[in-house]
Amino acid sequence: MTGIRLIEISPVTRVEGHGKVTIHLDADGNVDEARLHIVEFRGFERFIRGRLMWEVPVIVQRLCGICPVSHHLAAAKAMDQIAGVDVLPPTAEKMRRLMHYGQVMQSHVLHFFHLSAPDLLFGFGAPAERRNIFEVIRENPTLGLRAIQMRKFGQEIIEATAGKKIHGTGAIPGGINRNLPLETRDRFLAQVDEMLAWAQDALALARGYVEDHAALVKGFGNFASNHMSLVREGDGALDLYHGRLRALGPQGTPIFDMVDYCDYHKHLIEDVRSWSYMKFPFIRSLGAEDGWYRVGPMARMNTASFIDTPLADAAHQALRAFSGGLNHSTLANHWARMIEVVHCVEKIRELLHDPDLQGTDLVAKGERRFEGIGVIEAPRGNLIHHYKVDEHDQVTFCNLIVSTTHNNEGMNRAVKAVAVQHLSGQPKITEGMLNHVEVAIRAYDPCLSCATHALGQMPLQVELVGPGGEVIDRAAQCL
Repeated sequence: MTGIRLIEISPVTRVEGHGKVTIHLDADGNVDEARLHIVEFRGFERFIRGRLMWEVPVIVQRLCGICPVSHHLAAAKAMDQIAGVDVLPPTAEKMRRLMHYGQVMQSHVLHFFHLSAPDLLFGFGAPAERRNIFEVIRENPTLGLRAIQMRKFGQEIIEATAGKKIHGTGAIPGGINRNLPLETRDRFLAQVDEMLAWAQDALALARGYVEDHAALVKGFGNFASNHMSLVREGDGALDLYHGRLRALGPQGTPIFDMVDYCDYHKHLIEDVRSWSYMKFPFIRSLGAEDGWYRVGPMARMNTASFIDTPLADAAHQALRAFSGGLNHSTLANHWARMIEVVHCVEKIRELLHDPDLQGTDLVAKGERRFEGIGVIEAPRGNLIHHYKVDEHDQVTFCNLIVSTTHNNEGMNRAVKAVAVQHLSGQPKITEGMLNHVEVAIRAYDPCLSCATHALGQMPLQVELVGPGGEVIDRAAQCL
């Protein structure tokens, strides 16, 4: 290690949760290694044990304040199975879908405008004090106001379907506990066309950035990979709420297709590494070396055969035409993300015209089971919730594979690729250069708090250090 220089970016900013990056430079100033470290441990998979199954869809939302609806719905879908319910009443499923589209919309808008737009609008190397949403609003008040109003619309959809904007209670095992009153529906209908127009403008902004900066986008942390998502059963359309698993290789060759997501463990394996609290999943048939994959907006654009709303489908086709095949770009995730915003608003408008939302058949019943698996496409990608319960309705087993966990290897490769490109051989490392590394991480919109739980023998270590720096005592607990 002689001559090795360590650079640490801590914390990584404008992401949800806590993480850091370490970059090792050799004696010649070239990047030897670069890693994204998840430095917080939350342990939901452990402390959810013993809780009653009815509590789970509410408790697990505390994983995150940005995407609680995704955890709420994934857990509710798992508890549907345990309650013996395979098919929800139409009102229940459509209310859940409406909730989910509101969630994906508001989360994507938050990420694009509040977290990533400062980099895209002002440049990756712009002064740090300029790279924030307040400067975006100052520079373009109309754009800033739209960002706030669009997120507000999505949040109010969540409130109307889940009961609260954050940590709602709408989805329950077997269904939903409310419908959508006509006056609430009419309030949303009065706004939805404007939201769709604004979403199309945001899509044009994201697409324009990729097309106008094609050389930068092509060379920024890009690499071929496998991709995985849910697709709609039968026709392979984009479906954010339900479907079957599809995984494609780097050239678009199917690895598996139309897989029942309850069989996810037959196709995916979760690995751990000593330097992170986040797991590293890979596709079983390909092994750890070649089986890692990516999820999220761009993965969904790659795996979906088409999109079942017209404006988003036209945008999907344009993205594919630009790519000439699967798109492996890190920065083009923003383009894909805005396609999904358009899709979500189109689906919201479609559902608002559906009279089933005012139905009164909200909950189904079935024969009790002891295991359930719920899978959903969260804003950041595929989300898996797996539970077992005992005869007393208490949880005995919980396994969560969240979107950011699926993307762990991809993010680490992006970090190293960008570090090598922008830091190697530089006589002076500036804050702007380091922000390039953070830009690569932000493109995945990681939720680090969602992803921080360990599998196997990951130790939680505590050291008592004296005033002289000596270690007085040390304790470790394997979790």
